[in-house]
Amino acid sequence: MGEAIAPPHRIARGVLSLALTAVIFALIVRRVPLAALAGALRDADRGRFLVLMVANTLFYFAWDTLVLAVTVRWFHGPVRYRELLPVRAASYVVGFFNTNLGRGALAAYLSRRLRAPLLELGSTVLFLVLTEYTQLVIWAMLGLLALRSEVSRSLIAVAAAISVCWLLVRWLLAPRGWSLSRTFRLATPARYAATVLLRAPMFLVSLVLHYHAAHAFGIAIPFAAMLTFLPVIFMIAALPVTVAHLGTTQAAWIFFFGQYAAAPRLLAFSLAAHLVFAATRGVCGLFWLPAAYDDLIDRGSGEPVVLATATADAASSSSARASVC
Repeated sequence: MGEAIAPPHRIARGVLSLALTAVIFALIVRRVPLAALAGALRDADRGRFLVLMVANTLFYFAWDTLVLAVTVRWFHGPVRYRELLPVRAASYVVGFFNTNLGRGALAAYLSRRLRAPLLELGSTVLFLVLTEYTQLVIWAMLGLLALRSEVSRSLIAVAAAISVCWLLVRWLLAPRGWSLSRTFRLATPARYAATVLLRAPMFLVSLVLHYHAAHAFGIAIPFAAMLTFLPVIFMIAALPVTVAHLGTTQAAWIFFFGQYAAAPRLLAFSLAAHLVFAATRGVCGLFWLPAAYDDLIDRGSGEPVVLATATADAASSSSARASVC
C-alpha cells in the first residue's frame, strides 16, 4: 500500500498555523523578557497551582463526558456514560493536534457504536460546539452586569454574533433535510436551553479554580473581571488557528488582564494553565486509549477509521463558522 500524502490544503493550513503561532509568540517575547518569565514561574506556588488546575481538568473531562452522554441519548439512542469515557478521553489526544479531527473521531466512534449515519452524529457534535460557545457568551454577559468598560461593552458584538448564528442555524439551515443539520432540526427550544444549562457547571468550576489558581502566581484579578473575560479567552483558545491553541490564549490573557498584573506573571500563568490542561487531558487519553483502540480502529483492515477525517473535513467550515460566531 502506497504511503498516504496529505492534501495540499491541509499542508497549507498546518504551515499557516505554525507561522501564526510563531508570530504571536515573537510579539509576546518582545514585550516579556524570558528572564522575567522564568522568574514568574520560579516564584509561583506551583504545588497549589497544580492541585487546582489538575482538579479543574479532571472535572472538565468527567462533566464533558456527561454532557455528551445525555445529548446522545436525547437525539440518537441509549448509551452508557462509562462507555463514552474512553473515546472522549482519546478524542482529546487527537484534538490536541487537530481540533476538527478530534471531533470527527468522536463522531465516527458514536456512528459505529450506535449504528447511525456518520453525518447525523457529526450534527450532534456541531450542536455541542455551538451550545458551548453560547453558554460562554452568557457567562460573559453576566460579567458585563458587574463590570463596565470600553472593552467589556465591545463584547456585546460577540453576543450579537452568536444570536445571528443561532438564527441562521435554527431557521435557515436546520429545516433542510441535510444529515448534518439533523440534531438542530430535532432539538426543541427546551433541549437547546437544557444543553446550555447542563454545560454551566463546567465553566463555573473552571472560573472558581482559575480565580484561586491565579493567586498562586501573585495575580489578583477581581472576580467580576474574571467572569467577564475568561469566557472570551476560552472562546479564543478554542479557535483552530494556532498549533495546540498556543499563542492566542496567552495574548488574550495579557490583553484582557494586563491592568491587574504584570505581563510576565500573566504569560507564566496562562502558559502553565494551558500546558497542565493539555497534559492532564493527554494523560487521561493515553490511560483510556487501550479501551478505545478497538472502536477507533477498523478491525477488518487494521487502519484508522478514515471516516473521522472525512467528517472533520465536511464539518470544518461549519465548525469554523460556529467558532467565529
